[in-house]
Amino acid sequence: MFDRRLIQNFDWVLLLLLLIVAAISILNLYSATYATHNEFGFQVFVKQIYWFLIGFILFFLMTTFNYYALERLAYPIYFFSIGLLVLVLIVGKTASGSQRWLNLGPVSFQASELAKIAILLVLAKFFSEKGWHQEYRLRDLWQPFLLISIPTALILKEPDLGTALLLVVVSFSIILLVKVKWKSLAILVVSTLSVAPFIWSGLKEYQRLRVLTFLRPEMDPLGAGYHINQSKIAIGSGLFWGKGFLKGTQTRLHFLPEQHTDFAFSVLAEEWGFMGSVILLLLYLFLVLWGLKIAMNSKDKFGSLLAVGIVAIIFWQVVINVGMVTGLLPVVGNPLVLFSYGGSSLISTMAATGLLMNISMRRFMFQ
Repeated sequence: MFDRRLIQNFDWVLLLLLLIVAAISILNLYSATYATHNEFGFQVFVKQIYWFLIGFILFFLMTTFNYYALERLAYPIYFFSIGLLVLVLIVGKTASGSQRWLNLGPVSFQASELAKIAILLVLAKFFSEKGWHQEYRLRDLWQPFLLISIPTALILKEPDLGTALLLVVVSFSIILLVKVKWKSLAILVVSTLSVAPFIWSGLKEYQRLRVLTFLRPEMDPLGAGYHINQSKIAIGSGLFWGKGFLKGTQTRLHFLPEQHTDFAFSVLAEEWGFMGSVILLLLYLFLVLWGLKIAMNSKDKFGSLLAVGIVAIIFWQVVINVGMVTGLLPVVGNPLVLFSYGGSSLISTMAATGLLMNISMRRFMFQ
């Protein structure tokens, strides 16, 4: 029997925030590809509208069942995502030197996007079975570390440093929430720093160049440093109010690379200036704070941890992308969540926010 309280507890604020960000994203993508609308650009713009429509359908579908049922399916979903990541390395589509996509008929998708949600589910399940007040030591966390390391290693193999980094920081956001002993944290930090030279040696040449260019942007302005230099020029030239819609010179003249994907925020900053950038970031901030409110109001630990993980995905993708395009972080190829062009990322994020809505709608229930 349908529970009417689900309709009464429908989270209109969350839906409104998603609709506003989606509208700004489509408007920005139209501008980013305006000069090539008769060819590549128009196709990208229309495709993104379709992806948003599919995403919102999936968003509503994710609210039609009790999210607590996912706790039983956490490990099957996780191992299925691992299987897809292995399949990517065997028969995946290669583009721009990376093997990240699986072909599914006329479309392709990134298996790493499913891995983001899968790792949230297994971590939420693992920690929900423990007490809130338990202090974890490193030896208590061997299973979560193993669960995190397997998909991370497979994603690094593709290679996809941006997604692997995101997976790690999101996972550790959940681990820190559940109370780890400070001594254990200190040991973990020291251990991580001690293996940094080995991590550095394992990076691809272009990945090392990105880090070096981040430290010294002037070392290769026409090569490895070109992307970030052009991005900073675009953002800086927008000044306070921006140059106006469809009037960004860096965008129109194609000085700005990947302007519809990784550097979509630079297009917004050039055309709408500081004020437009602040408005978008405030929308993301409100979305994050609202998601944390949903996590706090959840009546069970699994829902709270799952909600925090979803919020962490949104938060860290914004931090990494905006830091990347402004020169505060190295360029790691991470799109701006709900804003950059890309079907796989958008669909997985809409599915995740649908789960967030699911948790919000069932906040009156005790599992």
